Amino acid sequence: MRRSIQSQFNRGFTMLEVLVALMIVATALIASLRAVGSLTSNSDGLRANMMATWSAENRLVQLRLSKTFPPIGKQTYECPQGDLQLMCEEEVIASPNPRFRRVEVSVYEAAHPERRIIKLVQLVLNSI
Repeated sequence: MRRSIQSQFNRGFTMLEVLVALMIVATALIASLRAVGSLTSNSDGLRANMMATWSAENRLVQLRLSKTFPPIGKQTYECPQGDLQLMCEEEVIASPNPRFRRVEVSVYEAAHPERRIIKLVQLVLNSI
């Protein structure tokens, strides 16, 4: 009788059970690392989008405050925000009403000029 009680207490996990448990934990850790990596890259994209929006809004506010009627045409200029190097493209288009001009500001990353981050549009009134 003593042997059966003693053998019940000495029984532990087998090597196979330990390996299976380790594989389950490793799989869960890998999945959580991938999720964190995805959140980080998404955060970078949101930051770039926010900075590009600020650049475009800055230009449109500048036009509003200057109270000048912008000439028709297209121009490109640097519009960095923080440590992000951006390029802004401003296009002024005539509208059907001659008292208004349509101003479109597109913002691109300087490293990838083919990828537009944001485009904002505003109508400017000729107050003269």
